[in-house]
Amino acid sequence: MSTIKTIIFDFGDVFINLDKEGALQNALTLFDLEEFPEDLIAINTLYEQGLISSEEFIEFYTDNFPELSEKDIIEAWNFILKDFPKERLAFLQKLKEENKFKLILLSNTNEIHINWVKEHVSFYEEFKICFDQFYLSHEINLRKPNDDIYQFVLKQNKLKAEECLFIDDTQDNTDTAATLGIHIWNIDKTKENVIDLFSIKENLF
Repeated sequence: MSTIKTIIFDFGDVFINLDKEGALQNALTLFDLEEFPEDLIAINTLYEQGLISSEEFIEFYTDNFPELSEKDIIEAWNFILKDFPKERLAFLQKLKEENKFKLILLSNTNEIHINWVKEHVSFYEEFKICFDQFYLSHEINLRKPNDDIYQFVLKQNKLKAEECLFIDDTQDNTDTAATLGIHIWNIDKTKENVIDLFSIKENLF
């Protein structure tokens, strides 16, 4: 078995905690919807991939829900973002210090969310400098779980798939990575913590 030389981390529910269910329920209530229609899902995806600007994204929602303000839209969009436990930063900093692995962040993240993180996570810059590469979907115009985003990371960094471990909480994302030969950990946020990586995935190291 090849030795792991590169660890690729997702951001949400790996480092920063998210409330996906709560955010969805909050949005459905705010927009007075039973479920999210295809056009809203499509706009959200375009935005996450950086194919429309923050202004266009907000304008789409205020046009479709004229009773809501720009502030309402941004607050609903950011509802998903919760706390970032400091122990996870310490774990990452130790990894960086030991310098045994190339560390890469690969996140489906948009401009409004990352702006919130920069404002509310006091150690954001300390977190960011731990990584050799820091890829946000809206900046590279690629998005998980499409396989081209993984091909991009492998090619850009001259990596062998079998020497990489990818950690993500979303099964679709880890499934795609696995088809390319990348080792995966589909982390279960309800009972697993990234800081326990080396005990949970000891068979890989």
